[in-house]
Amino acid sequence: MSFLMIIQLLIVLLALWVGSRYGSLALGAISGIGLAILVLGFGLKPGTPPTEVIYIIIAAVTCAGVLQASGGMDWMIQIAEKMLRKHPDRITFLAPLTTFFLTVLVGTGHVVYTLMPIICDISLKKGIRPERPCGVASIASQVGITCSPIAAAVIAFAAISADNGFGVNNLQIIMITIPACLCGLMAAAAASYHRGKDLDKDPVFQAKLKDPEQYKYIYGGSATTLDKKIAPESKMAVYVFLMALGVIVLFSLVQIFGGNLLPVFNGKPLAMTIVIQIVMITAAALMIIFCKAQPKKAVAGSVWQSGMVAVVAIYGIAWLANTYFGNYTAEMESMLTGLVKAYPWSIAIAFFLVSVLINSQGAVVTTMLPLAYTLGIDGWVLLGVLPSVYGYFFIPNYPSDIATVNFDRSGTTVIGKYLLNHSFMMPGLISVFTSTIVAYGLSYLIMR
Repeated sequence: MSFLMIIQLLIVLLALWVGSRYGSLALGAISGIGLAILVLGFGLKPGTPPTEVIYIIIAAVTCAGVLQASGGMDWMIQIAEKMLRKHPDRITFLAPLTTFFLTVLVGTGHVVYTLMPIICDISLKKGIRPERPCGVASIASQVGITCSPIAAAVIAFAAISADNGFGVNNLQIIMITIPACLCGLMAAAAASYHRGKDLDKDPVFQAKLKDPEQYKYIYGGSATTLDKKIAPESKMAVYVFLMALGVIVLFSLVQIFGGNLLPVFNGKPLAMTIVIQIVMITAAALMIIFCKAQPKKAVAGSVWQSGMVAVVAIYGIAWLANTYFGNYTAEMESMLTGLVKAYPWSIAIAFFLVSVLINSQGAVVTTMLPLAYTLGIDGWVLLGVLPSVYGYFFIPNYPSDIATVNFDRSGTTVIGKYLLNHSFMMPGLISVFTSTIVAYGLSYLIMR
């Protein structure tokens, strides 16, 4: 590794570090500074922006944003809340399952913000330490990204793998990741079940209750969506959205069994990446026309806004990384080939470490997967370690984690004094470690 190569790598890492200090949008924008230095300053050949992945994100986020504007997401949250309130004693296990499957359905973890105050409220009323379900539920909301057929990470994995000779569609990917990630989350939930002191034995919490204002703040309010009236159009929007997901799954399932329901061009069926875009945009249009979903409300919603921020982040980060790695492919091969040939699973460590810096699983896949294939790692191995692309819980600066801390009125869900001793570290590490091991085994048995 030459001195110049090290300097340029430091520029890439510095751009990512500075961008992470300002947030997701800044990650993409400040990556542009790093790109400008590499291309205009050092004369590196610019890489190719991940436009195909970006188009899919835009289509999926538009559909999910319109669903939110229609009120359909409120109905989904209500259904989840009813289940949680029906079994409050099992909140530590049920909370991560609800946030996980909401993310799987919608393709983004930002839909769970409404559910987090409810999880905390149920925990307090049952006398359960809120840190236990809240910590693992926040982790689960991000774990679900590699298990959603319309999430950027899954679509990017399928598209990049196809370009590198490993034919796998989005349904085959989630057939590996969903059971693996559920195993990881249940292991994390089990580890969280008796985490920390019970509220009646926690001296810090009990001291808060002696203050009347604190007592009122903790127990005075009640977070719920059950009193919200759901219009018939909102329920119809959910059916339209689920139908769109069903169409995507159907096309993928037929492909798995060697069939094809798609148009054929130049001897090849229409790519699933195009199909997903068409289906998602069509579903959004149907919800606008028949379900009274207002486009202006969709654009102002949290799902659409966070999704567009993700687009900018992936655009800048992936372009910067692609430029650097693309110019040093031969050097990377000579440095890493021996290691990955002996221990191909070790690429999971690289995925995880990059994710710590990049708050986007889609960006990690778009950035690192082409390099991994260049190193000669088999596709089934890379699918097996896909859960390892979630590592940004390690430094607790992601919006869902910060929001969860703020939603917990008891103050038990915390970002520790030493930064890394926070409420998300233990469930995050257990979940990702277990999920990766299980996914690797499943991929070995099924996809090898």
